[in-house]
Amino acid sequence: MHAETASLPGDPELPNEDWAAMAVPASGVGGVLVVLDGVTPPAGDDGCVHSVPWFTARLGGALTELSASRRDLTLTDILADAIRRTADAHRASCDLSHVRTPQATVALARWDAEAVEHLVLSDSVLLLESPEGAVRAVLDDRLDRIPQEVLRSHAATDRLRNAEGGFFTAAADPSVAARAVTGVTARSRVRAVAALTDGASRWVELFGQGDWADCLAVLGKEGARGLLDRVRTLEARDAEAGGVRRWKLHDDATAAYAEL
Repeated sequence: MHAETASLPGDPELPNEDWAAMAVPASGVGGVLVVLDGVTPPAGDDGCVHSVPWFTARLGGALTELSASRRDLTLTDILADAIRRTADAHRASCDLSHVRTPQATVALARWDAEAVEHLVLSDSVLLLESPEGAVRAVLDDRLDRIPQEVLRSHAATDRLRNAEGGFFTAAADPSVAARAVTGVTARSRVRAVAALTDGASRWVELFGQGDWADCLAVLGKEGARGLLDRVRTLEARDAEAGGVRRWKLHDDATAAYAEL
């Protein structure tokens, strides 16, 4: 197996709120890929004394350990348990019922000699490439269905956050794991897997430089850092040409890629 990750902060003066890890089980068969995108809360109270990076590190660490060691659990069960563990780590000091309590998107894959399992929650992207080169994007598009004018209002967004008819992230409620997009593919039908936070998926979704197959080809040829460098170049050119096409010029960007 060949695997690599890369991550760039949106602002070098601020902490990177993304998180990524890969693991190879002690048996040497299979592997695990975990990518999280911490949700930056609006300025003001979120009911928690901890930072978003603290949360993503705790949640990501639990996801990695459980995915690699508990083959008897489904990825949905693992996400629920990881959310519960993380919540227990700060339940006594923080208001976990606050709608803006620290939270993150999740892209998770696990494979062995027989199957590749996947789970996606919110707007990170998971890519699966077949031996013939066809690429399938696993997406949770609930956030995309919400009009941008609604998302520009913090109050309106809060009403839709982890709510029926809105969108879901991994926060403090383990039951949200059941909302994730999940599936299983025969190991023989997967040659490579990749995960991108939305700062990295801009190459496709914002700048339209190619489709998901083209994106995976860049990862294969130039590596995870190569894709991120391309995104940063596009962002700079877009700003020079007339302004930022999203609410911030750069976002934390993370890519993880594994050839199985």
